[in-house]
Amino acid sequence: MNARTKNVIELLMKEYPDARCELNYETPFQLLVATILSAQTTDKKVNEVTKDLFKEYPTVNEFLLLTQNELEDKIKQIGLYRNKAKHILLMCRQLTEEFNGEVPNTMEGIMSLAGAGRKTANVVLSNAFDVPSIAVDTHVFRVSNRIGLANAENVLDTEIQLQKAIDKKLWSLAHHLLIFHGRRCCYARNPNCKDCIIKDHCKYYKETTK
Repeated sequence: MNARTKNVIELLMKEYPDARCELNYETPFQLLVATILSAQTTDKKVNEVTKDLFKEYPTVNEFLLLTQNELEDKIKQIGLYRNKAKHILLMCRQLTEEFNGEVPNTMEGIMSLAGAGRKTANVVLSNAFDVPSIAVDTHVFRVSNRIGLANAENVLDTEIQLQKAIDKKLWSLAHHLLIFHGRRCCYARNPNCKDCIIKDHCKYYKETTK
């Protein structure tokens, strides 16, 4: 890890000592459901919905008692709720039929499930199974490319570049740090460069303040 990347990570650690997954869950299954629900939706909104949902339906078996219409009704505050309900129920059947009701702890296993792409797999691996991972969501993609930790056109290349740039033991933490910074300072529109703790190491800041 080069000196610049090390400085960025250390400054973000100082700024966000509580950086962590902001989805509420108690089991790998609940995290998987919450992560699928979180696509194009805020974690705050997901937590509002899953608070009652997970209380009433905490496991795969309980979810399988729901019809698609019933699940849609329970998550309808969330964007794309019809598709998500369909995928989640299909995913629950896959878990029961192919994985003995347990969430698999491999990238391939999770990505074989309905509604679970690479980002979802990385989130679950990192937070539920302590597997070093960098999930590239919209914040990680924007912030890492904006500040210059990555220089990529897509999320997969961004993930690969970040894995090379950052020590493996810091992958999961770096993921959370970049998300926190994206939500709290490095906004998509009008980033708060004035108060940014890493502006001296930021490619975007240097280019826009010449």
